[in-house]
Amino acid sequence: MNKKPEKNYMVIYMCLGIAIGTVISVVTDNFATYMPVGLAVGMAIGSSIDAKKRKKNNDTSEVSDNKEGDNIQS
Repeated sequence: MNKKPEKNYMVIYMCLGIAIGTVISVVTDNFATYMPVGLAVGMAIGSSIDAKKRKKNNDTSEVSDNKEGDNIQS
Protein backbone atom coordinates (compact mmCIF):
# COMPACT_ATOMS: atom_id res chain seq x y z
CA MET A 1 0.00 0.00 0.00
CA ASN A 2 1.23 3.45 -0.87
CA LYS A 3 0.09 5.88 1.79
CA LYS A 4 0.50 9.60 1.41
CA PRO A 5 2.44 11.25 4.19
CA GLU A 6 0.21 13.11 6.62
CA LYS A 7 0.25 16.88 6.48
CA ASN A 8 1.54 18.67 9.52
CA TYR A 9 -0.71 21.70 9.76
CA MET A 10 1.07 23.21 12.76
CA VAL A 11 4.20 23.87 10.69
CA ILE A 12 2.18 25.36 7.83
CA TYR A 13 0.18 27.70 10.06
CA MET A 14 3.25 28.56 12.12
CA CYS A 15 4.94 29.84 8.96
CA LEU A 16 1.81 31.74 7.95
CA GLY A 17 1.61 33.27 11.42
CA ILE A 18 5.22 34.43 11.25
CA ALA A 19 4.59 35.94 7.81
CA ILE A 20 1.47 37.79 8.96
CA GLY A 21 3.22 38.88 12.16
CA THR A 22 6.12 40.21 10.10
CA VAL A 23 3.80 42.23 7.87
CA ILE A 24 2.00 43.73 10.87
CA SER A 25 5.38 44.38 12.53
CA VAL A 26 6.66 46.30 9.53
CA VAL A 27 3.47 48.36 9.26
CA THR A 28 3.37 49.22 12.97
CA ASP A 29 7.17 49.31 13.47
CA ASN A 30 6.84 47.05 16.50
CA PHE A 31 8.76 43.83 15.79
CA ALA A 32 9.06 42.70 19.39
CA THR A 33 5.30 42.41 19.80
CA TYR A 34 3.71 41.19 16.60
CA MET A 35 6.16 38.54 15.38
CA PRO A 36 5.74 36.39 18.50
CA VAL A 37 1.98 37.00 18.45
CA GLY A 38 1.80 35.82 14.84
CA LEU A 39 3.88 32.77 15.72
CA ALA A 40 1.67 31.91 18.71
CA VAL A 41 -1.57 32.35 16.76
CA GLY A 42 -0.23 30.22 13.90
CA MET A 43 0.86 27.48 16.28
CA ALA A 44 -2.50 27.50 18.05
CA ILE A 45 -4.49 27.24 14.82
CA GLY A 46 -2.23 24.55 13.35
CA SER A 47 -2.18 22.53 16.53
CA SER A 48 -5.96 22.58 16.82
CA ILE A 49 -6.36 21.45 13.19
CA ASP A 50 -3.84 18.64 13.77
CA ALA A 51 -5.73 17.54 16.89
CA LYS A 52 -9.04 17.48 15.01
CA LYS A 53 -7.48 15.43 12.19
CA ARG A 54 -5.97 12.95 14.66
CA LYS A 55 -9.28 12.60 16.49
CA LYS A 56 -11.15 12.08 13.23
CA ASN A 57 -8.64 9.44 12.10
CA ASN A 58 -8.90 7.62 15.44
CA ASP A 59 -12.69 7.66 15.32
CA THR A 60 -12.80 6.28 11.78
CA SER A 61 -10.27 3.56 12.58
CA GLU A 62 -12.34 2.39 15.54
CA VAL A 63 -15.44 2.22 13.35
CA SER A 64 -13.62 0.23 10.67
CA ASP A 65 -12.24 -2.13 13.33
CA ASN A 66 -15.75 -2.76 14.62
CA LYS A 67 -17.07 -3.47 11.12
CA GLU A 68 -14.62 -6.36 10.77
CA GLY A 69 -16.70 -8.44 13.15
CA ASP A 70 -15.07 -7.61 16.44
CA ASN A 71 -17.75 -7.39 19.08
CA ILE A 72 -16.73 -5.13 21.90
CA GLN A 73 -18.71 -5.66 25.07
CA SER A 74 -18.48 -3.35 28.02
